[in-house]
Amino acid sequence: MLTGKYALVTGANRGIGKAVVETFARHGANIIANSRTVRSLDETCARLSSEYKVGAHPVYFDVSDPQQVKQAFQEIVKISRRLDVLVNNAGVLDNNLLGMIKPELVQEVFGVNAFGTIYVMQYAARLMIKMQRGSIINLSSIVGLFGNAGQVTYSGSKAAVIGITRSAAKELASYNIRVNAIAPGFIDTDMIKSLAPEKYAERFDSIKMNRLGTPGDVANCALFLASDLSEYVTGQVIGVDGGMVI
Repeated sequence: MLTGKYALVTGANRGIGKAVVETFARHGANIIANSRTVRSLDETCARLSSEYKVGAHPVYFDVSDPQQVKQAFQEIVKISRRLDVLVNNAGVLDNNLLGMIKPELVQEVFGVNAFGTIYVMQYAARLMIKMQRGSIINLSSIVGLFGNAGQVTYSGSKAAVIGITRSAAKELASYNIRVNAIAPGFIDTDMIKSLAPEKYAERFDSIKMNRLGTPGDVANCALFLASDLSEYVTGQVIGVDGGMVI
């Protein structure tokens, strides 16, 4: 489905991002995998290249740092000279009641989740405009749509991703560049392990399909949005939540 395409996936060293690079490589995409932790993707990229016979390149940078993003795209241009797909997945979670939120935490969460999405999209869009095609997929969250007690900062940053997505979709549609968002629900990743048992049970009980989502569930949705099967889909927010909010 993605044979020969070049896909940049941020936050690719674990969870949803790791599942996305695995799924994309299995379907023929050349992978540019990002993490801000140096060396964390070396082994994964070597394995993907060997197993799926695709290009797989680690690129280490912090999405919230505009200068690092600029330098990273200079490297990406040397690797591929093009970009077909961007998955803005890098994100940080914050669980704090409103009165306990510190300013530096607001800066970090919005810096990665919202500002980083903009910074990476800016450079990706320039490459895609030259090609007159492309797909940008931003990871929001179900709490970005509906909010959640104790997650003012996180849900606010993910709501910002939705606004960013819809505005960019309107700007870039004339260049045949699609911009969509995925809003995962309760997904079995490291992010949910810090939840108190009662909160975990409360969220699990709200899932109509009676199971946790997997990173692979989200990756499959990203595969659809990255492929030509979604060539007439843009400006959408797709919930992958097992019916949490029906």
